[in-house]
Amino acid sequence: MFDVVLLSLSEKSAGGDSCGGCGDSCGGSAAATVCAPRTPVLACADALRKAGAQVEIVMAASDQEIDAVLARFDGPARPDGLTWPDSDAKLRLVVASATDGQLRAVVRRLVRRYAPPPSKRPADLDAVRTVPDLPPLAILPLDPGNSDDLASQLGLPRTPEDVAAAVLNGPVRRLDLLRNDGGSVTLDGALLGGADDNGRAVPWRGRVEVDDALLTDGEEPVLACAVGNAGGYAEFDGFRLLADGDPTDGRVEVAVAVPVVVKQRFRGTKVRVEVRRARGRAVSVLPREGDLQFLDDGVAGSTSRKRSWWTEPGAWAVYAG
Repeated sequence: MFDVVLLSLSEKSAGGDSCGGCGDSCGGSAAATVCAPRTPVLACADALRKAGAQVEIVMAASDQEIDAVLARFDGPARPDGLTWPDSDAKLRLVVASATDGQLRAVVRRLVRRYAPPPSKRPADLDAVRTVPDLPPLAILPLDPGNSDDLASQLGLPRTPEDVAAAVLNGPVRRLDLLRNDGGSVTLDGALLGGADDNGRAVPWRGRVEVDDALLTDGEEPVLACAVGNAGGYAEFDGFRLLADGDPTDGRVEVAVAVPVVVKQRFRGTKVRVEVRRARGRAVSVLPREGDLQFLDDGVAGSTSRKRSWWTEPGAWAVYAG
């Protein structure tokens, strides 16, 4: 039987500024840094123990605390000195996440731990990857009613009991990962472009390229740009951006929505939205006019510089039901 670490994060670990939705369990104290385990975490731990597993619940509020857990998945020392995941690990990981951003925080630390520097790239690393196969993990959603999160998109178990069964007996499903030049990763996708108080898109300008395909040169207004690994950002402001969003096809899907003026005979002009799509290994977005707002796995940010994402096929993995 496996040992299992059940890792639960505060929202600060995902770039937020408050505890990860634990209600009053922190007592409202400014000194409190970690919440008490939430009910789904305790229920999952009980189900795992009932099945015979040894379970440790870890509450993490910083990257260092996440790293301390992930270090347990290191493999034996290598002649090249690289830190590498143990492909025969008897320890299994469950990540309890209230948001996709919290899940991303764990995968980001996995990448930082195991990605070799370019100068030390080993011969046994897949030619289309910059990271080895990351250790699989189970996702325990802390908001079981959220039908839009990544676990739901992937059709993964959602109840504590089903998650426990998956981590002990379920198959491993490998998924694509997007890395970016900002030092982070993307599991689901990113939506670039802001919205007004009514949720309507605010036009912006930027150059968007997918491999050798140019979707927009930066001279025309763009309503939105979706960078998709899965399908969480397939729609925005009432129009369809991504066609499907497949996190197993080894490619990133990118779409831009551009307003186009159409002349109508005897009836003046009208504006329609044209959606341009492309798939490839990498995408770059270069804003032309100041800061560009974006959501990346649900975490808000902005950039005034070129931002690039590239695909790492099959780099991370989940325990499926």
